Amino acid sequence: MKTIPILFTFDSKFEMPAGVAITSLLENAAPETFYDIFILHGPQCDFSHSPLMALPGKYGNCRITCRKVEGEFVGSYEVRGIPETAYYRMLAPELIPEYGKILYSDVDVIFREDLGRYYEKDLGDNCFGGVDNCSSLRPSMRKYIGKELGLDWKKGYFYSGNLIINSELILREGLTAKFRELGKNNYLQQDMDIINIACNGRFMEMGPSFCLTTFLYSLCMEKTGEMERLYGKEEVAHALSSGIVHYNGPKPWNTPCLNADIWWDYYRRSFFFDEKFCHDFWKAQSERLLRLSFTKRIKLLLRYPLDKKNLK
Repeated sequence: MKTIPILFTFDSKFEMPAGVAITSLLENAAPETFYDIFILHGPQCDFSHSPLMALPGKYGNCRITCRKVEGEFVGSYEVRGIPETAYYRMLAPELIPEYGKILYSDVDVIFREDLGRYYEKDLGDNCFGGVDNCSSLRPSMRKYIGKELGLDWKKGYFYSGNLIINSELILREGLTAKFRELGKNNYLQQDMDIINIACNGRFMEMGPSFCLTTFLYSLCMEKTGEMERLYGKEEVAHALSSGIVHYNGPKPWNTPCLNADIWWDYYRRSFFFDEKFCHDFWKAQSERLLRLSFTKRIKLLLRYPLDKKNLK
């Protein structure tokens, strides 16, 4: 068996989405993969009786270890509903000393393939492996990176939702102390700003398949040629067919959004599936659409990119 350690950090509010994400992880594991899953949570949470703990019994190819984090990043800046636990990923090298390298993922994701191809990457002298947010195609983001953060956007600005963490190097260079110090500031993008400031120029760039955010998905569909020039045709195709879908904007369990159908498929397979919740959600959405005028329905449709494959 090939062991792949992976970390999630969340509080009780995100227990259900975490269960769906981990279900998708295990559903798509290769036969030879064993996932050593770690959950870092605050002192107010207790997942000992959660359906999450039943997952190893169902799949057999994983272990789940919960670790309580106390006194770290208390009172840190929170915005857009992103809780204090988001900062915990930066302390993975200290809190999970068993591994010199570990994967990290947010819980608002769906995995569609085994993660061995990512974990096997040799990070060398890089602190993290991650996906650039394509600031080369985003003038407003280039301005934010340069003027607000004082960084060179040409070195990349990387998403923190899916990371390969070079724990051994981070510990050796004492970077967790720097993360803690920067955590005292009110950065708009919170932990994402912090790791980009602390490790600017020390990210191994991964293709969009490692963190297919809503924005990158739209770029792959609407600016296919430009994305293929940046990443190659094969990587863009792989991202669309098998990439880690990251719902870093609207959440599919709250509102209809791009790729929501993928999330709902795995929700139905998870221990967290609730027929009443599913019924009430889609009934409310159907009634909402029926109340819209014809003009508003057309405008709503025009907000979403068309899948070119379906136009052939």
